[in-house]
Amino acid sequence: MNKTLLIIKKEFITTVTRRSFLFAAFGMPLIGALLLAVVSMLNQNSSDALENIIGSPEPAGATTKSGYIDQAGLIQEIPGDVPADAFVAYTDSEVAKQALLDGEIGAYYIIPADYVETGDLILVQEDFNPITSSDQANTQQMRWLIRVNLLGGDTALAAKTSNPAYITATTLAPADQQRDSDNPLTFAVPYATTIAFYVVILGSSSLLLNSVTKEKENRVIEILMVSVNSRQLLTGKVVGLGIAGLIQTAIWVGTGYTILRLSGGTLDFPTGYDLPVSFLVWGVVFFLLGYTVYASLMAGLGALVPSLREASQVTFLIIFPLIIPMFVISILINDPHGTLSTVLSLFPLTAPVTMMTRLSAGGVPFWQPFLAAGLLALTALFVIRAVAGFFDAQTLLSGQAISLKRFLNAMLGRA
Repeated sequence: MNKTLLIIKKEFITTVTRRSFLFAAFGMPLIGALLLAVVSMLNQNSSDALENIIGSPEPAGATTKSGYIDQAGLIQEIPGDVPADAFVAYTDSEVAKQALLDGEIGAYYIIPADYVETGDLILVQEDFNPITSSDQANTQQMRWLIRVNLLGGDTALAAKTSNPAYITATTLAPADQQRDSDNPLTFAVPYATTIAFYVVILGSSSLLLNSVTKEKENRVIEILMVSVNSRQLLTGKVVGLGIAGLIQTAIWVGTGYTILRLSGGTLDFPTGYDLPVSFLVWGVVFFLLGYTVYASLMAGLGALVPSLREASQVTFLIIFPLIIPMFVISILINDPHGTLSTVLSLFPLTAPVTMMTRLSAGGVPFWQPFLAAGLLALTALFVIRAVAGFFDAQTLLSGQAISLKRFLNAMLGRA
């Protein structure tokens, strides 16, 4: 046990003191924060320059007095929710035009006699500026004014014509599975979860491949094998580099959250899209188990390849099961409880990503995460036992070319 702890300590210290790790953990978040600050500054400077050229626009929702000429005789009353001084009635175009030129009104509307048949409304302004003179707020009030009068002054009925139906979608799935399919978060939350777990597991596992291949090239691993057995070596590497990977992930998440808070943003989700505490618990479980499996496979690959350059082809084949959920991500999100989604979430090599995608979508039967975690734990034990056999002198010093067949034979103890 003491030797395993020494390997953990050695791997952790060696990893966190590398320049590449320090740059990835601290440099990249710092660069991202600086880029966001520069972009924000440039946007602010552009906004200030635009205001100097065209003048400051009116605040949102600000209105100026407008006039109207009702040639159709529609306006019989002004609804109570329209300011009494918002509109001035005119019977003559010349009078309204003069009032506009004198600055008494900001614009005036002409309701043609055939408005009921055509629906045409004419807006007359002194000049046209798409930024400061659109009169959009008063236009909306004029439309509301016409709608209420067309319906005989019934404001409640007029409000219903703006949104005539409130559609409540329901499914045969349990209540906690129901989400609005039109809400972007229905797709965005599981998608972000899938990407995050894929990147974190793959990034942390890749550290094992780099560590083992470098120690093979500089002959350090031969010295280690003299004093520790293969199981202790592999366990120490997996745990030590796993801790380093968790620290890097925590720094990224913490930096992102800090930037979000400093910018005035929040991480609050609407009702039905918030992730429960159990999601975080399962996230830790599936990350640790998924990392153990793929990190061990990467370590085994590092023990077989003559050099890191020759590992690329087989690396893709090893991590391919982890990529499968990315290929079918639309199916996983749109049908998280279908046959394909369920099978991929229970199959150990695809479970770490797929199960978290389904959990973020909601409604997973309580027994399925337990079954998936159990199968993944058994797989992790098998992989560790199998890969530990790679760390012997015959394998490490063979110098044979790597292939998928050789890797599989080694996993089955036939190498």
